[in-house]
Amino acid sequence: MGEARIHIEASPEAVYAMVSDITRMGEWSPENTGGEWLGGASAAAVGSRFKGKNKRKSGWSTKCTVTVASPGREFAFDVGNGGTKWRYCFEPAGAGTDVTESFEIVKEPGAIGRFFTKVGTGLPWSEREADMVRGMEQTLTKLKAAAEAS
Repeated sequence: MGEARIHIEASPEAVYAMVSDITRMGEWSPENTGGEWLGGASAAAVGSRFKGKNKRKSGWSTKCTVTVASPGREFAFDVGNGGTKWRYCFEPAGAGTDVTESFEIVKEPGAIGRFFTKVGTGLPWSEREADMVRGMEQTLTKLKAAAEAS
């Protein structure tokens, strides 16, 4: 489990709109290159699915399901078969928003999953959570710059 927080001088609704547009995540993330909606979905709604694309050493993709889509408040999704849950919370703070990005690894991968984590990221499983926190910090910093420039 891990989380990162940042204050952004933009409304919760504006920041939510940026984050929940999964096609744009690659603009901010050091790992994710964006996503595409599946099954006719075109926006975040509970139950909608998307394919997230990632880059690193070899690149990979995952199929995700939106579990919370509350504009201006929270956006969350499960990766794959529920192995990892991602969550973004948006709290009004002054004229802006406090944003918290977090993840929870619900089901740790077996030996094959750990092997593919190393192949895909170049990191052993034991270092993956700390790497994910660093990635969230970078993502939020870039998201802040983009939101505040709008």
